[in-house]
Amino acid sequence: IEQAKKAGFDIEIVGAGGADLTNRLIAEKNNPIADVVFGLNNIFYENLKKEGVLLKYVPQWASQVDEGLNDPEGYYHGLVKQAILLGYNADLYTPETAPKDWKDLYTNEAFKGKYEAPTRLDRATMRLVVAGILADYRDDNGDLGISEEGWNALKQLYDNGVPVVEGEELYANMASGKVPIGTIVSGERFKREKEYGVKTGYATPENGVPMIVEHIAIVNGTKKRETAERFVEWFGTAEMQGAFAKEFGAMPVIAEAAEQAPAEVKEMFAGLKAQPLDWRFIAENLDAWVEKIELQIMN
Repeated sequence: IEQAKKAGFDIEIVGAGGADLTNRLIAEKNNPIADVVFGLNNIFYENLKKEGVLLKYVPQWASQVDEGLNDPEGYYHGLVKQAILLGYNADLYTPETAPKDWKDLYTNEAFKGKYEAPTRLDRATMRLVVAGILADYRDDNGDLGISEEGWNALKQLYDNGVPVVEGEELYANMASGKVPIGTIVSGERFKREKEYGVKTGYATPENGVPMIVEHIAIVNGTKKRETAERFVEWFGTAEMQGAFAKEFGAMPVIAEAAEQAPAEVKEMFAGLKAQPLDWRFIAENLDAWVEKIELQIMN
């Protein structure tokens, strides 16, 4: 907000979980209140594009973004990469004793009741955990494109984990040892570690981790289109994203900006492999998966 003001923009940020924000934008599409949307991931932008919520606009910096990360149709463009990680309290577990991937949580009795299950499915991060697990069980003849084995695996994940408690912070629970294992996001990791006084480690599964790109787009029907375009042009530049990376520990998708990311962030991403995911398949099915999980699996 401060940097935007210096650049001549008076902005108000309305923050919410990815699913809630997407639903709100769709609900308001005939009389939009927002002008720009940023921070959502591929799945949500695909839904917004399908619903006609986004305005096609290609900023000048788009050509500098790593290949394949922008929307090929020009509706949304990449800002930063985020890795969705299975994290743990590094004072309680070593890389040898910690879970190696999500499957370990529900197949190894040692982790029963020790991890936070992804029960808050209004949050983008937890939806991505579910998507990453179910993607390994894709079966076009199965229920909602997933094999029975996959749904059984997910049920075990929920049955053996601890539900998210409203008002409790995972990092605080990790620090106390109450719930030492759970989902962490790469861009929040170092800040949260300092905030809660906990050192975390994370699993590096053989098939990779869900790696999403947070994008920026202009809302179709904005009454401030020219200003929105100028804001997108300013916010996505290598200079601005480099400064953003320094401040918030992000990993930009423009190489020039990525060079300015903190050393520990660059080191973390150097050792991470992206899980191959079919984002279109996930976007088409995720809402139905969530409904099934909430109605049949978590209950």
